[in-house]
Amino acid sequence: MPTEPVADVVRRARSLLGRHLTAHGVTVRIAEVEAYGGLEDPASHAYTRTPRSEVMYGPPWRLYVYRSYGIHYCANIVTGPSDIGAAVLLRAGEVVDGLDLARERRGAGRGAGAVPDERLARGPGNLAQALGITLADLGTDVLAGGAIRLGPEVRHDQPVQAGPRVGVSKAADVPWRFWLAGEPSVSAYRRSPRALPGTAVLRPRG
Repeated sequence: MPTEPVADVVRRARSLLGRHLTAHGVTVRIAEVEAYGGLEDPASHAYTRTPRSEVMYGPPWRLYVYRSYGIHYCANIVTGPSDIGAAVLLRAGEVVDGLDLARERRGAGRGAGAVPDERLARGPGNLAQALGITLADLGTDVLAGGAIRLGPEVRHDQPVQAGPRVGVSKAADVPWRFWLAGEPSVSAYRRSPRALPGTAVLRPRG
């Protein structure tokens, strides 16, 4: 992959950590993300350009929302440049506002069967559910100040750790998953059983 787009999607992925994302009455502090390099990344939905991935080739800071396994919605922020189709998957966050609404959306319950607050937005499907994000939000500009809005970049003291992306079978060892060290909302790493070994470096398409 060309050096500049790689550096850009990775930089923007890391810069999302610690920022607040507000959607439909709930705010999370982003704690875990994954970068996807679009056209040059075989693990990306934009690796093959389709109607579903078309929004990834549009302006940056738009939401790319898809349904995973026909069950959960997952939310990504398109980073650009538009000819690459790069985006960042939002994997986990800490609910910092709208806690009762997030609990209701997650069916968190109360008492012994309650979902702990740190797990309300742990994992991309749970994060989107807690925020109420669905396919109706596809293409939303998160910098426009609407119902879904991304807060400003912040400086934080937590170290940022990196590792392979979760559950991908191609480019499985590329260390483009980033998270805030010690943050309890961060999800567990699970490697795809179909992952090929020795795929830690992306190679330009030829």
